[in-house]
Amino acid sequence: MATVAKSSLAVSTFAPVSARRLYIFGGIALIAVGMLFGDIFAVFILHQNAGQQGAALIDASRAVASRDAAAATAIFGRLGGLLEDRGTKVDAHVHMLDAGYLALLLALVQPYIALSQATKKAMAGLFVMAGVLLAIGIFLIHYVGLAYSPFVVIGWASVLADSSGALLILILMVQAWGFWKYLQNRELAEPELPAEDSMASRALLTGGTLLVLLGFLHGAYYAGSMLYQHEQMEPAVLQRMLGFASEGNLAAATGEVTNFGNLAGERAVNIAAHSHVIEFGLLAMLLSFVQPYVYLSDKWKRCWVKVLLGGSVILPVFVLLELKLGLLAGGIADVGGLMVVTGLIGMLVGIVRYSGHLDAAESAR
Repeated sequence: MATVAKSSLAVSTFAPVSARRLYIFGGIALIAVGMLFGDIFAVFILHQNAGQQGAALIDASRAVASRDAAAATAIFGRLGGLLEDRGTKVDAHVHMLDAGYLALLLALVQPYIALSQATKKAMAGLFVMAGVLLAIGIFLIHYVGLAYSPFVVIGWASVLADSSGALLILILMVQAWGFWKYLQNRELAEPELPAEDSMASRALLTGGTLLVLLGFLHGAYYAGSMLYQHEQMEPAVLQRMLGFASEGNLAAATGEVTNFGNLAGERAVNIAAHSHVIEFGLLAMLLSFVQPYVYLSDKWKRCWVKVLLGGSVILPVFVLLELKLGLLAGGIADVGGLMVVTGLIGMLVGIVRYSGHLDAAESAR
């Protein structure tokens, strides 16, 4: 069985700013900010962007009907810009969340990373910084473009994002090297996270497992019953739209644009619900392991757990209902997202308040 090395290395791991705490604090902060950005994007940009895409397709069908190749080319260029605008914001949101999940996972495995505490702390700080810069770089790609770039197809924002991604890969390689060193002697570099058999931990672990299971079941159902049908319908709708436009039947072409939007919307809400419920499940399971460092009363811990798990259910359910209930469902889904953010911030406050009572108990043994 692995043992903890009895040295100042093991004791110093519980310093107020250790690698483990940097990963936990930074991971939760990244997820909370990423979720808040996703909510803002959904409310103020996503639906407007989708409307502009539909308008661009209608304009393109009119240009095809009038045999105006230059106008059609310009409109499809504008459509590409709209898609890039949406895509970079979605990517920034997703990458910030993923960096947060990975940070929490790295916090759990720090006892098995046989490196000096100074090195581990530096890696943790660099990881959080790279996670932030990666999301910022991706977000700026649409706005910066190729301005003042010495490269033909890569702008400065892409350079920032790619460099941050490379730094994250390097940090993970260092972590892997530390784990390989641990395998040589099987001595823990620091104590493992203390076990906590509390209602909050059990609810997060159980609720997270159920969320992941529901996400996989919904994904399997959608893939088996609708996904391939949607993939076949998409090019058929576009072909009909262009065919009607070339015949000068603008009313029919506009109808196909509406059909294309409805089809894209149905795919989007199913994929979004599937991915969000699994992500929230993984988040809940990871948070269950760090509850000993959430320095709050049991009452407040239970409160934030209920808020987080409630939002984790409300958001994907009402995302699925958006096509039937429209903006009402979208608004309720956004409230669910804010509930998750609120739960995360509550736990983050508990981690900031952590005063080291577990550290003192460990050092006294």
